[in-house]
Amino acid sequence: MATTRHAHTIWEGNLLQGKGVVTLDSSGLGSYDVSWPARSEAANGKTSPEELIAAAHSSCYSMALSHALDGKGTPPTRLETKADVTFQPGEGITGIHLTVEAEVPGLDAATFAAVAEDAKKNCPVSQALTGTTITLSATLA
Repeated sequence: MATTRHAHTIWEGNLLQGKGVVTLDSSGLGSYDVSWPARSEAANGKTSPEELIAAAHSSCYSMALSHALDGKGTPPTRLETKADVTFQPGEGITGIHLTVEAEVPGLDAATFAAVAEDAKKNCPVSQALTGTTITLSATLA
């Protein structure tokens, strides 16, 4: 069954001095301030499209990796995934680096690396972001 999630943003003003609020409508979890300086300089208590992409990518990748490991008969006890989304003003998003540290009893490092790489390629968010270079560092704890 397909699902659709919703968020919306209200923006006021021009790009450089303007400001906005992004609201997570489907979950109702909150509204978050966004601005160009939060995107291109320091966050200063505001979020950015890149931070939201990082959140989506790290959570989707964790789910994909957990599912893949379970399918191999070695479910993880813990996954910690970080996504670093790099934004260059004037160029856009120039890359995403995923870092995962996993506790997977009974799995060797080579098999884990192969499963982790496959999950990176097959994660739905990775697939949606195919126009960007996505790299991965995966280690067993």
